[in-house]
Parts: sequence; structure tokens; C-alpha cells
Amino acid sequence: MKNKLSALLLATSLVCGSSQAVILYDQDITPDVIFGSGNANGSFTTEQNNGIELGLRGKLRHNAAGQPENTFNSNGDGTYSFNAGVAPTQSAPTAQWSFEWSINSDYSGDDNFNFMLADLSFVLGLDTDPSLSTDFLTFDLIHGIEPIANSVCWDHSMGDNGTGNGAGTEVSGCRSADAGVAAAATAAYATNLTDFNVAQNSWKPHWFIPGFDPTIDATYDFYLAAFDAQGQQLARTQIQIIVGSGGATQVPAPTPLLLLGIGLLAVLLSRKRVFS
Repeated sequence: MKNKLSALLLATSLVCGSSQAVILYDQDITPDVIFGSGNANGSFTTEQNNGIELGLRGKLRHNAAGQPENTFNSNGDGTYSFNAGVAPTQSAPTAQWSFEWSINSDYSGDDNFNFMLADLSFVLGLDTDPSLSTDFLTFDLIHGIEPIANSVCWDHSMGDNGTGNGAGTEVSGCRSADAGVAAAATAAYATNLTDFNVAQNSWKPHWFIPGFDPTIDATYDFYLAAFDAQGQQLARTQIQIIVGSGGATQVPAPTPLLLLGIGLLAVLLSRKRVFS
């Protein structure tokens, strides 16, 4: 069952790798928000551990005019609240909100770690269940197959600790129907993974969540985790997006034993009516 994220995290302490890390709320990410233009830093739920910084946040993607806005609706505890409904000027199933993520595999420049994006794996967990239960869809958002391009080639903004706001490097052509263009883009993306330690993006939920319905009250959990080559978790952060009044408690399906008991009770009541 889902609980409010602050309760789930208790004192926000998690043990990852060999040292203790703490999830922090309403933080700036390092070095800045490097995707797009006009996107403000701040309101990220972050963890910094083993030289790695991971961040997640919710964002008002479509305001009343249908435009993106630097409004994040953070509740200060790793949860973000947004209205239910189809986004203004958009068609279903586009929600009013999006989620944004940031990976910095070497945020401190510490020589004891000094990871590049190519050195680690990164798992994004997307909760596909709008109720208070969870059902995670997971994939490596750096080294995994991009669904439309059908190759390891994403349009993430990438950079290093000196990259300024909106100044990330993106690969174009990943989804090209021209095989030569697509192959060149895939090769460029692989090179960027060895050259850069920062990757970021802003995604709409219906791009990934099957059957997503923006009009219902819901609670969605998201997590982002980094792992070394041995599969050891080195860092992890997580958030909840609360839509409208939030998800409802899911009623468990009757167990076989309970169903048997109900059946026997029905037989007894039937017999009682017959013989009374």
C-alpha cells in the first residue's frame, strides 16, 4: 500500500552503498536545469550519495493558457499536487502536469568516484496504478531501448558540471526513418555517455503509463536509482504525484477461502429456507 511519502521515508534516511544518505526536499540540482529554455531550478527531491546526485520533481506543464510554467506545487515532503483533468488546449490523455528528472553521476567532482554516465546504470520506476497500491513499470532511462527509436538513443539534455541553464547537448535523429541518420545519432549518443556526467529530461506521464487517464483522482509514485556494474544501489530518490484528491484505497479481491465460506453460507441459508 502507498503511504504519504514522508511517512514512507520516516526521517528521510536511506542507506545506499557504503554510506548513509538523506533525501532532501525542494532542492536545486547540480549544475542547473540544462534542458529547454526558461526552466527554473529548484523544488527537486534529491539524494546525493557516492558522488551521485539524483533528482525528481513534478511540474505544471500546461497552465490555463496551455503553456509550461515554473510552478511545481511541492508540498515540501517529496509529494507534488496537481489538478485532475485534460490539459487546457491539449487533447486527452495529456495531463496538466509532467515529471522531470536529473542525473549527475559526478556532482562533487570527487576523485574517489568520478563516474561518467556510461559507468553506471539508472532505473526509473513509474507507478502505473492510480490507486493507493503500486504497480511499477521500470526501465534504464540512459542505457535502455528508446521505445520509438527502438535503439539506445534518447533526446536527453546532457552536459557536465559547468553546463549552464538550458545549455545541454541533445542528440537529434534518433527516431529518423533514414537508417544512416539514426545510426549516426545512436553513435553520437553513445559518445555523449562517455563524455558527460549530467543527463536530464521532462516527460509527460501518458508517454509511458499504459491507459493513463488524466481526469481521475490518483496517486503515482516515481523513483530513480543508480547502480554500479555489480548491481549495487548507490543512490535513490523518489516522489509522489497527487492528482486531485489522490488515489483511492484499492479493495482487495476476495480470497478463495473467503469465496468458499460465502458459498457455504449461501447453501446453509438456502437449506434453512427449504426446511423452515
